[in-house]
Amino acid sequence: MKRMIPLVSALALMAGAAAAADIKVGVSPGEHAEIMEEVAKIAEPMGLNIDVVEFSDYVVPNQALADGDIEANSFQHEPYLDNQIRDRGFALVPIATTITTPMGVYSDKITAMDDFPEGGSMGIPNDPTNGGRALLVLQQLGLIKLAEGTGLVPTVLDVVENPRDMRFRELDAAQLPRSLADLDAALINTNYAIASGLNPKEDSIAMESADNPYVNIIVVREGDEGQDWVQPLIDAYHSPEIKAFIEEKYDGTVLTSW
Repeated sequence: MKRMIPLVSALALMAGAAAAADIKVGVSPGEHAEIMEEVAKIAEPMGLNIDVVEFSDYVVPNQALADGDIEANSFQHEPYLDNQIRDRGFALVPIATTITTPMGVYSDKITAMDDFPEGGSMGIPNDPTNGGRALLVLQQLGLIKLAEGTGLVPTVLDVVENPRDMRFRELDAAQLPRSLADLDAALINTNYAIASGLNPKEDSIAMESADNPYVNIIVVREGDEGQDWVQPLIDAYHSPEIKAFIEEKYDGTVLTSW
């Protein structure tokens, strides 16, 4: 019987080493959800089971992560995370970069920015970082000018030149696609555009430059960076299979960071 003990112990250790880890990853609708579903398929043979949890807005995923309801999230860029940490005190950290999704201008009423009417309504996200990002896109397009020194988070109060007397409508980012009928145009994040059936390449009338600081990230709670499931999650996301999936499915409207 004593000879069996080392064998049984070894088998137990092997079983423990091979035991699958189960994690929940929060995402927003659109490309973040679609990509993470593919990541889950790649991660499973690595011993990592990913339950993809979809949230309908940008507010809840960080709160859910901070509360321990999920182990990671993948929906935001670093300027947004920095703002959330500053405003809400979250102890969250990025562990990897993922994709860049240039913001687009969409409209049910015009087909080019040159046609934007004087005094027309422009929808922008109502959160500070994405609202600021939208204003920076409008400045990039030559439609407004912002005060110097506002960085990545300008507000409508920082607009110093507005030759078309553009009227800004600040709405929840997820509501902007549904509000196009009531607006002359809107700046919409790519994930919400895709989730609403819009094709960024075909349906946008203008796009943000791909050279922007808004690369998206995978985020975990501070202190979880060394968890055993972290590296398999990163490896699965950064795999050649996921890069090929993104390039084929999104045709240049979603860009990989690796």
